Amino acid sequence: MLPLVSVVIPCFNAEAWVAEALDSCLAQTYPNVEIIVVDDGSTDGSVEILRRYGDRIAWEQLPQRGGGNVARNRGFARSRGEYVFFLDADDYILPEKLARQVAFLEKTGHDAVFGDWQALFHDPDGTTRLSEVVRSGPQADVLEALLADWWTAVVSLLYRRSAVERVGGWDETLPVAQDRDFFLSVVLSGARVGYLPGCMGVYRRQGGGTVSTASKSRWIDGHARVVRKAGEVLRRENRLTPAYRRAMARSYFKLARAGLRLSYGLYGRMLGEALAIDPTFQPADERAPYRWATRLVGFRPTERLASFGWWAWVQLEAGFKGRSA
Repeated sequence: MLPLVSVVIPCFNAEAWVAEALDSCLAQTYPNVEIIVVDDGSTDGSVEILRRYGDRIAWEQLPQRGGGNVARNRGFARSRGEYVFFLDADDYILPEKLARQVAFLEKTGHDAVFGDWQALFHDPDGTTRLSEVVRSGPQADVLEALLADWWTAVVSLLYRRSAVERVGGWDETLPVAQDRDFFLSVVLSGARVGYLPGCMGVYRRQGGGTVSTASKSRWIDGHARVVRKAGEVLRRENRLTPAYRRAMARSYFKLARAGLRLSYGLYGRMLGEALAIDPTFQPADERAPYRWATRLVGFRPTERLASFGWWAWVQLEAGFKGRSA
């Protein structure tokens, strides 16, 4: 008997997409699959769509909205599979995904596996476009990569049940960066993680990938919280090596640059986090003039000048747009 795979799907107001997600699971070439959907208080037609699937899926509706991680944990609690796949209700997977990844985990004994994926963009004008396959690639140190700025979509992953149990599930206090945090938690726990090449599924991006200023600020703060949380675990376990410090500093620096369009204060706060975790940090992928200036006068003066110039340009650009509106 092949081991059971549990597919856990949190659903909130996904009537436009959830049928495609479910159909992709039912179309798997791997025969031993249970599908568990936890509706997180949808107010659209999601529940009516779930009812149409009858006993091909198991589902329940939470009495009030608790968030995606609450729904994921509830679904996991109901699951029975030796392997667990968490699928967002607006994404879908390719037919061979589960068969290939289960075979990989069975052969290697690893605790988790990730593969490649594609993004499906829904632009504001109503058009859609499918990206080239995003190749996750093998990572020399998955923890170091996750601490820095590497990421792989949820659709690309499959976990052994024991790996999920070991970390206690998903952090229900996190409003954003939930998938990064969960994968980090699994890797921090000592899980063995492998890479299996090949596209596993499609990750849907709505609105062209744009978010409001308030959402962007929450996104930055959320990712900083996830990195900080991982750093606390490493420090407590005496595993905060120079390489992991550099990786965390790189993540904070990327967040600082992302925050520069919103607030110079937010930028300064994230840059401060980068230098606090690694006082010797210098970005390795800036343009030649930046690298030359860094060698000449040092990182801090160069970054201060570059960031202030960029911030001033953003403010000037915003002023022009405001006058022409």
